[in-house]
Amino acid sequence: VQLVESGGGLVQAGDSLRLSCAASTRTFTRYAMGWFRQAPGREREFVAGISWTGVSTYYGDSVKGRFTISRDNAKSTVYLQMNSLKPEDTAVYSCVVDPITEYDNVDPRKWTFWGQGTQVTVSS
Repeated sequence: VQLVESGGGLVQAGDSLRLSCAASTRTFTRYAMGWFRQAPGREREFVAGISWTGVSTYYGDSVKGRFTISRDNAKSTVYLQMNSLKPEDTAVYSCVVDPITEYDNVDPRKWTFWGQGTQVTVSS
């Protein structure tokens, strides 16, 4: 079982990026998925979560209004569209999935499966 993220990179403040996370099994399409991020020296931070249907979403306060999470279950993929990026968004972004955890659970300990992460760096 694997989650593989892509789409990270180096951008300037105000730019946009779209991250993708592909799951290796279609089983995950029945589970909530989400994104966390971790900057050097800081704890993991919840970014966004989405229900398995894609109807319900939840965002961390620091990204609300700028980031959008979505999913395409036919492709077993979840996306994170990041707009108006700021230097403080610099972090390693990891997608997560869990068969039980609800999409709005911000506790990283509740999410079982993690991708390897993709680096996002925003310069000022």
